[in-house]
Amino acid sequence: MRRMLLLLLLLPAAAAAVSLPPSNKVVFILGGQSNMAGRGGVVGSHWDGMVPPECAPNPSILRLSPQLRWEEAHEPLHNGIDSNRTCGVGPGMSFANALLRSGQFPVIGLVPCAVGGTRMADWAKGTDLYSDLVRRSRVALETGGRIGAVLWYQGESDTVRWADANEYARRMAMLVRNLRADLAMPHLLLIQVGLASGLGQYTEVVREAQKGIKLRNVRFVDAKGLPLEDGHLHLSTQAQVQLGHMLAQAYLNYGTSTL
Repeated sequence: MRRMLLLLLLLPAAAAAVSLPPSNKVVFILGGQSNMAGRGGVVGSHWDGMVPPECAPNPSILRLSPQLRWEEAHEPLHNGIDSNRTCGVGPGMSFANALLRSGQFPVIGLVPCAVGGTRMADWAKGTDLYSDLVRRSRVALETGGRIGAVLWYQGESDTVRWADANEYARRMAMLVRNLRADLAMPHLLLIQVGLASGLGQYTEVVREAQKGIKLRNVRFVDAKGLPLEDGHLHLSTQAQVQLGHMLAQAYLNYGTSTL
């Protein structure tokens, strides 16, 4: 009886695994800190488990797991990636579902890489976070497909100290250049989310730096004004859904503008 119970517990995980992911998938890298990792529905150390229909799983949406295996994606996308914190709903699933509804993408692969509480300096080339992001991005392409974009939502931790806020633009531009060089994708698209909140007094300094980056194929989506879960830092579940739709529209608009 005990062995049968164990088998039943293991079946859902085994069924979710993808032995050979399609080679025509479009891959999106999800990077940054807590709002990308997803805190929608999280209060304290508890996630309410509520998944909006816009974030429902779909066999055509895959996730690269912490063990570097493709599996059917579901919330919380960053479970096991942002491993020291409680993850909830982020923008990734609503983004992917919105792209599927456009009818232009047969299979979407999501590569979660965001880690809460990280500063831009923590993502510099040579750090563990940067190395993991590049490694996971490369592994995602081993079975075919292409990278559509990097979705980047980060900066709340850089609003605390003037030195970090003042260096944000330079560090962000360097991250883009390093990723393009190390992934051998000189025209890699990065869609950056403008801060909706911050931990310190320099939020507007960071926001201005985000809006002011003058690199080709870097797009800006502004989260300011979206409702916050805890009143001051993390986007609510519905705000994450809305942000996912905004990111999807930005990506679709980018594709149209490059035709």
